[in-house]
Amino acid sequence: METIKQEESIKTINREVRAENLVRETKVLNIARLAKMLVDLFGLDEPFLKIGKELEGQEVELYLKNLDGYITFILTSDRQKFECLVQKANNPIASIIITVKEEKILKVISDIIRSKSNLLGLAKLLKYLIPGKAKIKGSVKVALKLAKCLMIGKNDVYKKR
Repeated sequence: METIKQEESIKTINREVRAENLVRETKVLNIARLAKMLVDLFGLDEPFLKIGKELEGQEVELYLKNLDGYITFILTSDRQKFECLVQKANNPIASIIITVKEEKILKVISDIIRSKSNLLGLAKLLKYLIPGKAKIKGSVKVALKLAKCLMIGKNDVYKKR
């Protein structure tokens, strides 16, 4: 009788762990879809043109620490070919690690996306880099180029009427 109860409790624990993993993976997938959709709809071609041929096809990895999820952005000079995948990068040229609480991840990514892709917009990122809420490993230049590609704040949608 004792072994049956123990097996049942192990099954319920496994089910709960799998459910938690599924919820985390879904959140990461939704963040990746949001980024792709916003760049497709409101993104500007200018930052993509500045990627250059030498960075074409390179991977930049975004790691969301509290969700334990990876989003891989593939750099391209054509906005229409912009792609992001929910997986760990094979050979990332840069890694961006976001270490804020799970509830604040969307706020950080939203702040990045809604910023203008200019020097002032990049300066706004310092509020995450200096206290360590976001860290860049690898090429800082490439990570900032990706950030500029994600920034859609110059779009007409954000202009005051």
